[in-house]
Amino acid sequence: MTRIWGDLHVHTVASGHGYSTVLENARVALRKGLRILGVADHSPSMPGGPSPLYFEAKGHFPREIEGVRIYFGAEVDIVDFDGKLDLEDRILRKLDFVIVSFHPQVFRGGSREENTDALLRALENPFVDIVAHPGNPRFPLDYNKLVEEAVGQGKILEINNSSFSVSRKGSKENCMVIAQEVEKRKGWVIVSSDAHFCEEVGEFGEALAMLREARFSEERILNASYENLVEFLENPQRRES
Repeated sequence: MTRIWGDLHVHTVASGHGYSTVLENARVALRKGLRILGVADHSPSMPGGPSPLYFEAKGHFPREIEGVRIYFGAEVDIVDFDGKLDLEDRILRKLDFVIVSFHPQVFRGGSREENTDALLRALENPFVDIVAHPGNPRFPLDYNKLVEEAVGQGKILEINNSSFSVSRKGSKENCMVIAQEVEKRKGWVIVSSDAHFCEEVGEFGEALAMLREARFSEERILNASYENLVEFLENPQRRES
């Protein structure tokens, strides 16, 4: 059974539609055997999301809770077809990691080509690290082109457990294609819970089952190695642009 060491896509009450605190999430992470927790609250464009100040004030944030290492990031919305992000670079560069995504509350979406172009433009931002739920059928993409560009830039493609268990139904087939392309190009995926309630933290079962079905190598799952995950999060070159 694949051991996963950290969950980077976790929301708190600050996201506006999250239901747990950082402390509650960390305690569940500890109980489920995780050693790393990433807080990735929604950015300001999401209805109910926090102000930019929330992300700027990360100096108040603990680096460890009850033995679980805490990293402070954000799930940042792509807001238009030019790939504009709704947090400024001066804030993004201070975060431990940055996840980008589409949400219908913020981005109206377009054709497969338009969505792909918007996402690829967002990936040009040097502070972007991870693409969240890229298999979402609501925003069709050219998956081969996305993976080629993402892997070439050292970006990580997420396999989002919530997409299979709670939301974004119909994602599995697209995620299969993404995983197979990432494997072929020797890139990386990360499995995430996308937890909005503490008991969802560390839940990866359906994402891992899909990767096994796709015959994806465990060695290419970033958070299946504690050392690889820490090296990724603490590599200073990711924040020197």
